Amino acid sequence: MVNPSSPGIAILGAGIFVKTQYVPRLAEISDLVDLKAIWSRTEESAKGAVEIARKHFPEVKCKWGDEGLNEIIQDSSIVGVAVVVAAETMVELSLKMLKAGKHVLQEKPAAASISEIETAMSSYRNISADSPCRPIWAVAENYRFEPAFVELKKLIAEIGDMMNVQLIIEGSMNSSNPYFSSSWRRNLSGGFILDMGVHYIAGLRMLVGCEVTSVSATTTHVDKTLPGPDNITSNFQLENGCSGVFVMVVSSRSPKILWRVVGLKGTFQLERGVEGGRHGYMATIYGEGGTSRTIFYPFSGVTEELKAFFNDISETSKEQEPRLSYVEGARDVAVLEAMLESGAKNGAVVPVNKF
Repeated sequence: MVNPSSPGIAILGAGIFVKTQYVPRLAEISDLVDLKAIWSRTEESAKGAVEIARKHFPEVKCKWGDEGLNEIIQDSSIVGVAVVVAAETMVELSLKMLKAGKHVLQEKPAAASISEIETAMSSYRNISADSPCRPIWAVAENYRFEPAFVELKKLIAEIGDMMNVQLIIEGSMNSSNPYFSSSWRRNLSGGFILDMGVHYIAGLRMLVGCEVTSVSATTTHVDKTLPGPDNITSNFQLENGCSGVFVMVVSSRSPKILWRVVGLKGTFQLERGVEGGRHGYMATIYGEGGTSRTIFYPFSGVTEELKAFFNDISETSKEQEPRLSYVEGARDVAVLEAMLESGAKNGAVVPVNKF
Protein backbone atom coordinates (compact mmCIF):
# COMPACT_ATOMS: atom_id res chain seq x y z
CA MET A 1 0.00 0.00 0.00
CA VAL A 2 1.46 3.35 -1.11
CA ASN A 3 1.52 6.01 1.60
CA PRO A 4 0.06 9.24 0.14
CA SER A 5 2.60 11.27 2.14
CA SER A 6 5.56 9.37 0.66
CA PRO A 7 7.91 11.23 -1.70
CA GLY A 8 7.10 10.81 -5.37
CA ILE A 9 9.90 9.49 -7.54
CA ALA A 10 10.58 8.45 -11.12
CA ILE A 11 13.03 5.90 -12.48
CA LEU A 12 15.03 7.00 -15.52
CA GLY A 13 16.02 3.80 -17.27
CA ALA A 14 14.22 0.54 -17.96
CA GLY A 15 16.96 -2.05 -18.34
CA ILE A 16 17.75 -5.33 -16.64
CA PHE A 17 18.79 -3.80 -13.32
CA VAL A 18 15.61 -1.72 -13.08
CA LYS A 19 13.40 -4.73 -13.77
CA THR A 20 15.25 -7.23 -11.54
CA GLN A 21 16.42 -5.01 -8.68
CA TYR A 22 14.88 -1.55 -8.47
CA VAL A 23 11.24 -2.50 -8.98
CA PRO A 24 11.28 -5.52 -6.60
CA ARG A 25 13.25 -3.63 -3.92
CA LEU A 26 10.95 -0.61 -4.17
CA ALA A 27 7.98 -2.95 -3.81
CA GLU A 28 9.43 -4.12 -0.47
CA ILE A 29 9.32 -0.54 0.85
CA SER A 30 6.25 0.77 -0.97
CA ASP A 31 5.13 2.42 2.26
CA LEU A 32 8.13 4.77 2.00
CA VAL A 33 7.90 5.81 -1.64
CA ASP A 34 5.40 6.53 -4.39
CA LEU A 35 6.76 5.39 -7.78
CA LYS A 36 5.06 7.75 -10.20
CA ALA A 37 6.82 7.12 -13.51
CA ILE A 38 9.37 5.03 -15.37
CA TRP A 39 11.15 6.64 -18.32
CA SER A 40 13.22 5.24 -21.14
CA ARG A 41 14.49 6.51 -24.47
CA THR A 42 12.04 4.22 -26.28
CA GLU A 43 8.35 3.52 -25.72
CA GLU A 44 8.85 -0.24 -25.97
CA SER A 45 11.50 -0.34 -23.26
CA ALA A 46 9.54 1.92 -20.90
CA LYS A 47 6.36 -0.15 -21.32
CA GLY A 48 8.25 -3.37 -20.53
CA ALA A 49 9.44 -2.03 -17.16
CA VAL A 50 6.10 -0.37 -16.33
CA GLU A 51 4.25 -3.64 -16.92
CA ILE A 52 6.36 -5.25 -14.18
CA ALA A 53 6.10 -2.25 -11.84
CA ARG A 54 2.30 -2.01 -12.05
CA LYS A 55 1.97 -5.25 -10.11
CA HIS A 56 3.18 -3.23 -7.11
CA PHE A 57 2.53 0.39 -8.15
CA PRO A 58 -0.70 0.32 -10.21
CA GLU A 59 -0.66 4.09 -10.88
CA VAL A 60 2.88 4.27 -12.29
CA LYS A 61 3.02 6.18 -15.60
CA CYS A 62 4.97 5.23 -18.71
CA LYS A 63 7.23 7.98 -20.13
CA TRP A 64 9.68 7.95 -23.01
CA GLY A 65 11.78 10.20 -25.22
CA ASP A 66 12.45 13.91 -24.80
CA GLU A 67 8.78 14.70 -24.26
CA GLY A 68 8.44 12.16 -21.45
CA LEU A 69 11.60 13.45 -19.78
CA ASN A 70 10.30 17.02 -19.86
CA GLU A 71 7.01 15.88 -18.35
CA ILE A 72 8.92 14.38 -15.42
CA ILE A 73 10.92 17.59 -15.01
CA GLN A 74 7.72 19.66 -14.98
CA ASP A 75 5.89 17.34 -12.56
CA SER A 76 6.16 18.96 -9.11
CA SER A 77 4.87 15.79 -7.43
CA ILE A 78 8.09 14.02 -8.48
CA VAL A 79 10.74 15.22 -6.03
CA GLY A 80 13.43 12.65 -6.80
CA VAL A 81 14.67 10.41 -9.60
CA ALA A 82 16.74 7.26 -9.80
CA VAL A 83 19.08 7.51 -12.79
CA VAL A 84 19.76 3.97 -14.03
CA VAL A 85 21.04 4.41 -17.59
CA ALA A 86 24.24 3.73 -19.53
CA ALA A 87 27.37 5.19 -17.96
CA GLU A 88 28.16 7.47 -20.90
CA THR A 89 24.91 9.42 -20.41
CA MET A 90 24.37 8.94 -16.67
CA VAL A 91 26.19 12.04 -15.37
CA GLU A 92 24.71 14.32 -18.03
CA LEU A 93 21.18 13.14 -17.21
CA SER A 94 21.82 13.42 -13.45
CA LEU A 95 22.98 17.03 -13.80
CA LYS A 96 19.94 17.84 -15.94
CA MET A 97 17.64 16.54 -13.20
CA LEU A 98 19.58 18.34 -10.47
CA LYS A 99 19.36 21.59 -12.40
CA ALA A 100 15.58 21.05 -12.55
CA GLY A 101 15.56 20.80 -8.74
CA LYS A 102 15.09 17.04 -8.50
CA HIS A 103 17.00 14.95 -5.96
CA VAL A 104 19.05 12.29 -7.75
CA LEU A 105 20.03 8.74 -6.84
CA GLN A 106 22.49 7.80 -9.59
CA GLU A 107 23.69 4.29 -10.24
CA LYS A 108 27.39 3.54 -10.06
CA PRO A 109 30.00 4.19 -11.32
CA ALA A 110 29.93 7.85 -10.28
CA ALA A 111 31.42 8.66 -13.70
CA ALA A 112 33.54 7.02 -16.38
CA SER A 113 36.71 8.96 -15.48
CA ILE A 114 38.25 11.40 -13.00
CA SER A 115 38.07 14.23 -15.53
CA GLU A 116 34.32 13.69 -15.91
CA ILE A 117 33.95 13.59 -12.12
CA GLU A 118 35.81 16.89 -11.68
CA THR A 119 33.67 18.61 -14.31
CA ALA A 120 30.48 17.15 -12.84
CA MET A 121 31.30 18.19 -9.28
CA SER A 122 32.02 21.74 -10.45
CA SER A 123 28.65 21.85 -12.24
CA TYR A 124 26.90 20.50 -9.13
CA ARG A 125 28.47 23.20 -6.94
CA ASN A 126 27.14 25.83 -9.34
CA ILE A 127 23.66 24.27 -9.31
CA SER A 128 23.70 24.13 -5.51
CA ALA A 129 24.79 27.76 -5.27
CA ASP A 130 21.93 28.86 -7.52
CA SER A 131 19.25 26.72 -5.85
CA PRO A 132 17.32 27.89 -2.76
CA CYS A 133 16.91 24.24 -1.75
CA ARG A 134 20.04 22.25 -2.58
CA PRO A 135 19.10 19.06 -4.45
CA ILE A 136 20.81 15.89 -3.22
CA TRP A 137 23.12 13.98 -5.55
CA ALA A 138 23.60 10.46 -4.28
CA VAL A 139 25.43 7.47 -5.76
CA ALA A 140 23.80 4.06 -5.30
CA GLU A 141 26.63 1.91 -3.95
CA ASN A 142 24.84 -0.90 -2.13
CA TYR A 143 28.05 -2.42 -0.69
CA ARG A 144 28.27 0.48 1.77
CA PHE A 145 24.85 -0.57 3.08
CA GLU A 146 25.30 -4.34 3.22
CA PRO A 147 24.92 -5.42 6.89
CA ALA A 148 28.03 -7.61 6.58
CA PHE A 149 30.24 -4.58 5.91
CA VAL A 150 28.45 -2.37 8.43
CA GLU A 151 28.79 -4.92 11.25
CA LEU A 152 32.31 -6.13 10.46
CA LYS A 153 33.59 -2.55 10.34
CA LYS A 154 32.55 -2.24 14.00
CA LEU A 155 34.74 -5.20 14.92
CA ILE A 156 37.96 -4.06 13.27
CA ALA A 157 39.42 -2.93 16.61
CA GLU A 158 39.34 -6.58 17.76
CA ILE A 159 42.13 -7.61 15.36
CA GLY A 160 44.57 -4.95 16.57
CA ASP A 161 46.99 -3.01 14.39
CA MET A 162 46.37 -3.74 10.71
CA MET A 163 49.21 -5.59 8.95
CA ASN A 164 47.87 -6.65 5.55
CA VAL A 165 44.71 -6.52 3.42
CA GLN A 166 43.76 -8.88 0.60
CA LEU A 167 40.94 -8.62 -1.94
CA ILE A 168 40.45 -11.60 -4.25
CA ILE A 169 37.78 -11.30 -6.92
CA GLU A 170 37.15 -14.16 -9.34
CA GLY A 171 34.13 -12.96 -11.28
CA SER A 172 31.65 -14.82 -13.45
CA MET A 173 31.17 -12.42 -16.36
CA ASN A 174 30.54 -15.00 -19.08
CA SER A 175 27.91 -15.45 -21.80
CA SER A 176 25.33 -16.70 -19.26
CA ASN A 177 25.53 -13.41 -17.33
CA PRO A 178 22.75 -10.98 -18.34
CA TYR A 179 25.25 -8.08 -18.43
CA PHE A 180 27.80 -9.90 -20.62
CA SER A 181 26.55 -8.30 -23.86
CA SER A 182 25.94 -4.84 -22.34
CA SER A 183 27.42 -2.49 -24.95
CA TRP A 184 28.07 0.44 -22.62
CA ARG A 185 29.92 -1.72 -20.11
CA ARG A 186 32.08 -3.06 -22.93
CA ASN A 187 32.75 0.43 -24.28
CA LEU A 188 33.55 1.89 -20.85
CA SER A 189 37.20 2.82 -20.40
CA GLY A 190 38.37 0.06 -18.08
CA GLY A 191 35.45 -2.14 -19.15
CA PHE A 192 34.12 -4.58 -16.59
CA ILE A 193 37.03 -3.93 -14.22
CA LEU A 194 35.75 -0.39 -13.63
CA ASP A 195 32.05 -1.27 -13.71
CA MET A 196 32.36 -4.25 -11.35
CA GLY A 197 35.43 -3.10 -9.46
CA VAL A 198 33.92 -0.02 -7.84
CA HIS A 199 31.80 -2.34 -5.68
CA TYR A 200 34.84 -4.14 -4.31
CA ILE A 201 36.79 -0.93 -3.72
CA ALA A 202 33.77 0.50 -1.88
CA GLY A 203 33.79 -2.61 0.32
CA LEU A 204 37.53 -2.24 0.94
CA ARG A 205 37.30 1.43 1.93
CA MET A 206 34.30 0.67 4.14
CA LEU A 207 36.06 -2.14 6.02
CA VAL A 208 39.47 -0.54 6.59
CA GLY A 209 38.07 2.89 7.42
CA CYS A 210 40.72 4.85 5.54
CA GLU A 211 41.73 5.82 2.02
CA VAL A 212 43.99 4.19 -0.56
CA THR A 213 46.88 6.60 -1.28
CA SER A 214 48.84 4.90 -4.08
CA VAL A 215 48.84 1.78 -6.25
CA SER A 216 51.10 -0.29 -8.50
CA ALA A 217 49.35 -2.68 -10.88
CA THR A 218 49.77 -5.21 -13.65
CA THR A 219 46.95 -5.71 -16.15
CA THR A 220 46.44 -8.34 -18.86
CA HIS A 221 43.88 -9.20 -21.51
CA VAL A 222 43.45 -12.96 -21.73
CA ASP A 223 39.78 -13.73 -22.44
CA LYS A 224 39.15 -12.20 -25.87
CA THR A 225 35.37 -12.47 -25.46
CA LEU A 226 35.71 -9.65 -22.94
CA PRO A 227 36.99 -6.08 -23.37
CA GLY A 228 40.52 -5.57 -22.06
CA PRO A 229 41.96 -5.56 -19.58
CA ASP A 230 40.14 -8.46 -17.95
CA ASN A 231 42.71 -9.25 -15.23
CA ILE A 232 44.40 -6.96 -12.74
CA THR A 233 46.76 -7.48 -9.82
CA SER A 234 47.56 -4.38 -7.79
CA ASN A 235 49.53 -3.59 -4.68
CA PHE A 236 48.02 -0.69 -2.77
CA GLN A 237 49.07 1.53 0.11
CA LEU A 238 46.60 2.73 2.74
CA GLU A 239 46.92 6.05 4.54
CA ASN A 240 47.24 4.18 7.86
CA GLY A 241 50.56 2.72 6.66
CA CYS A 242 49.21 -0.76 5.89
CA SER A 243 49.62 -2.28 2.43
CA GLY A 244 47.52 -4.79 0.55
CA VAL A 245 46.81 -6.54 -2.71
CA PHE A 246 43.81 -6.40 -5.04
CA VAL A 247 43.39 -9.31 -7.47
CA MET A 248 40.52 -9.30 -9.94
CA VAL A 249 39.69 -11.79 -12.68
CA VAL A 250 36.58 -10.67 -14.58
CA SER A 251 35.55 -14.16 -15.71
CA SER A 252 36.59 -17.29 -13.84
CA ARG A 253 35.43 -20.90 -13.75
CA SER A 254 35.57 -20.76 -9.94
CA PRO A 255 33.78 -17.59 -8.78
CA LYS A 256 35.05 -16.24 -5.46
CA ILE A 257 34.80 -12.85 -3.78
CA LEU A 258 36.57 -12.18 -0.48
CA TRP A 259 38.12 -9.48 1.64
CA ARG A 260 40.68 -10.48 4.29
CA VAL A 261 42.26 -8.14 6.84
CA VAL A 262 45.14 -9.44 8.97
CA GLY A 263 45.84 -7.70 12.26
CA LEU A 264 48.28 -8.10 15.13
CA LYS A 265 45.65 -9.79 17.34
CA GLY A 266 43.54 -11.57 14.74
CA THR A 267 42.08 -11.68 11.26
CA PHE A 268 38.70 -11.12 9.75
CA GLN A 269 37.45 -12.40 6.44
CA LEU A 270 34.34 -11.61 4.45
CA GLU A 271 33.39 -13.99 1.65
CA ARG A 272 30.43 -14.19 -0.69
CA GLY A 273 28.38 -17.29 0.02
CA VAL A 274 25.00 -19.02 0.31
CA GLU A 275 23.22 -20.31 3.41
CA GLY A 276 19.81 -21.93 3.42
CA GLY A 277 19.23 -20.85 -0.16
CA ARG A 278 19.92 -17.19 0.66
CA HIS A 279 22.81 -15.33 -0.97
CA GLY A 280 24.98 -13.09 1.18
CA TYR A 281 28.29 -12.95 3.03
CA MET A 282 30.06 -15.23 5.46
CA ALA A 283 31.92 -13.10 8.00
CA THR A 284 34.59 -14.94 9.98
CA ILE A 285 36.66 -13.44 12.81
CA TYR A 286 39.79 -15.37 13.82
CA GLY A 287 41.08 -14.52 17.29
CA GLU A 288 43.92 -15.48 19.57
CA GLY A 289 44.42 -19.13 20.49
CA GLY A 290 42.87 -20.45 17.30
CA THR A 291 39.35 -19.29 18.16
CA SER A 292 36.95 -18.24 15.42
CA ARG A 293 33.33 -17.35 14.89
CA THR A 294 31.32 -17.07 11.68
CA ILE A 295 28.15 -15.10 11.00
CA PHE A 296 26.08 -15.16 7.79
CA TYR A 297 24.57 -11.89 6.54
CA PRO A 298 22.04 -12.11 3.67
CA PHE A 299 22.05 -9.43 0.99
CA SER A 300 19.95 -6.36 1.73
CA GLY A 301 22.19 -3.46 0.64
CA VAL A 302 20.02 -2.29 -2.28
CA THR A 303 16.94 -2.02 -0.07
CA GLU A 304 18.89 -0.27 2.70
CA GLU A 305 20.41 2.30 0.34
CA LEU A 306 16.98 3.08 -1.12
CA LYS A 307 15.57 3.57 2.38
CA ALA A 308 18.42 5.95 3.17
CA PHE A 309 17.82 7.99 0.02
CA PHE A 310 14.09 8.32 0.65
CA ASN A 311 14.82 9.38 4.20
CA ASP A 312 17.23 11.99 2.85
CA ILE A 313 14.69 13.51 0.49
CA SER A 314 11.82 13.44 2.97
CA GLU A 315 10.96 16.59 4.88
CA THR A 316 12.12 15.03 8.14
CA SER A 317 15.71 14.47 6.98
CA LYS A 318 18.21 17.11 8.12
CA GLU A 319 21.40 16.02 6.42
CA GLN A 320 22.45 13.54 3.76
CA GLU A 321 23.55 10.02 4.64
CA PRO A 322 27.33 10.25 3.99
CA ARG A 323 27.54 6.75 2.52
CA LEU A 324 25.34 7.94 -0.35
CA SER A 325 27.38 11.03 -1.22
CA TYR A 326 28.65 11.55 -4.76
CA VAL A 327 32.12 12.12 -3.32
CA GLU A 328 32.20 8.55 -1.96
CA GLY A 329 31.40 7.20 -5.41
CA ALA A 330 34.11 9.44 -6.89
CA ARG A 331 36.69 8.02 -4.47
CA ASP A 332 35.87 4.47 -5.56
CA VAL A 333 36.43 5.39 -9.22
CA ALA A 334 39.67 7.20 -8.35
CA VAL A 335 41.23 4.01 -6.93
CA LEU A 336 40.27 1.91 -9.98
CA GLU A 337 41.42 4.57 -12.44
CA ALA A 338 44.80 4.79 -10.67
CA MET A 339 45.16 0.98 -10.88
CA LEU A 340 44.28 0.94 -14.58
CA GLU A 341 46.70 3.80 -15.25
CA SER A 342 49.46 1.98 -13.39
CA GLY A 343 48.78 -1.16 -15.41
CA ALA A 344 49.10 0.82 -18.63
CA LYS A 345 52.44 2.17 -17.33
CA ASN A 346 53.88 -1.28 -16.58
CA GLY A 347 53.35 -1.11 -12.83
CA ALA A 348 54.51 2.43 -12.15
CA VAL A 349 53.40 3.73 -8.74
CA VAL A 350 50.39 6.02 -9.28
CA PRO A 351 48.96 8.27 -6.55
CA VAL A 352 45.18 8.12 -6.08
CA ASN A 353 43.30 11.35 -6.76
CA LYS A 354 41.80 12.87 -3.63
CA PHE A 355 38.28 14.24 -3.29
